[in-house]
Amino acid sequence: PEEALPVLEATVALTRRHWSHSETTVLDAQTTVASCLTVLERDDEALVLKRVVYARQVVRLGVSHKHTIVGGMNLSVSYFRLQLWHEGLTLLKDQLLPAARRSLGPDDHLT
Repeated sequence: PEEALPVLEATVALTRRHWSHSETTVLDAQTTVASCLTVLERDDEALVLKRVVYARQVVRLGVSHKHTIVGGMNLSVSYFRLQLWHEGLTLLKDQLLPAARRSLGPDDHLT
């Protein structure tokens, strides 16, 4: 993973340069970098990136979209890894679970 990070960061830069019209592609590339940072236990950096991705997903897709819910769950995991319990629980209880139940239904694995 350590060797992969510069490659993934370069991918984000190239994606922004050549596919800036596709914000979904840029967000996917940023999500991959955030996941790599988490694996490397660089949780503070991962948190910053996951916040950016989640905020853009909320704006673009809405809070009830499955990709937004998954992005929010990834963000909540980062909060918990950094022992930011209140932030993680608030996000889950106040935003993610209600949105998931409304849009995905009570039987979906995310709810």
